[in-house]
Amino acid sequence: MSGWFAQGSRIDCIPADDRAAQYGDGLFETMAVRDGAARFCVAHIARLQIGCSRLLLDCPPAEALLKAVDDAIHQSADVNKYATAKLVLSAGSGPRGYRRIEDAGPIVRVGIFAAKPLPATIYQQGATIRLCASRLAVQPQLAGIKTLNRLEQVLARAEWQDPGIFEGLMLDTGGRLICGTMSNVFMAAKSGLITPAITRCGVSGIMRGQLLRWFQAAGIDCDVRDAGIDELLAADEVFLTNSLLGVIPVQSCGSRRWTVGDFTRKAQALAAANGVPECQA
Repeated sequence: MSGWFAQGSRIDCIPADDRAAQYGDGLFETMAVRDGAARFCVAHIARLQIGCSRLLLDCPPAEALLKAVDDAIHQSADVNKYATAKLVLSAGSGPRGYRRIEDAGPIVRVGIFAAKPLPATIYQQGATIRLCASRLAVQPQLAGIKTLNRLEQVLARAEWQDPGIFEGLMLDTGGRLICGTMSNVFMAAKSGLITPAITRCGVSGIMRGQLLRWFQAAGIDCDVRDAGIDELLAADEVFLTNSLLGVIPVQSCGSRRWTVGDFTRKAQALAAANGVPECQA
């Protein structure tokens, strides 16, 4: 049965004084569940550990986090062949006010939810994206990690209702291209591959990190640096990465259109060869 679990038991609510609800004080990871196992779970937990260090939170041992995810998946046998797991770490409950109480330990909750694959045509032909007006605030202390405060992404996603638009790309307040509301972006040009640096804001996606490692192993250079909209529009290919969905080609953004080229197909093939078969066109 899908739903939320904590300490091996199903839960239906959280306390009103939980700091996750009061202040967004905590972190989360969203994982693809395929055939009863969470994909790249170790990498997700490693990012969660980095987030705990940044937020000055005690992090449970990795083994305990892995067990919490695994227990929730196994208690959701009716949906766990193709599902999504959301691991949430809250700073716990406490009195009103920003100051955490010293004896409030982190609370781990795991949600398991049925999912469905993207249409094959998106992987084959590419998706339509747009540019968002909402900007990401520059805050290096939070860059890369997934805090429970996602208001910037919420505002950006509220900018469109057209179901034909798959994703929106976001700039930071300095005008730099950073990432999508739920994805990271790669661009291919004659000079090679580029992906924006995630040092000031944005989320350093698990699929982005895996793909960078796979590219390196395959002898393919990818320049991780600041980038702008001009480079996006001048690129020969554009593709997105997401840990749930894999590698998604971009077909168009406004009046700019792209073909699905060799770099994109190579990225899809590397993902498929490393446990993400659904993104193979």
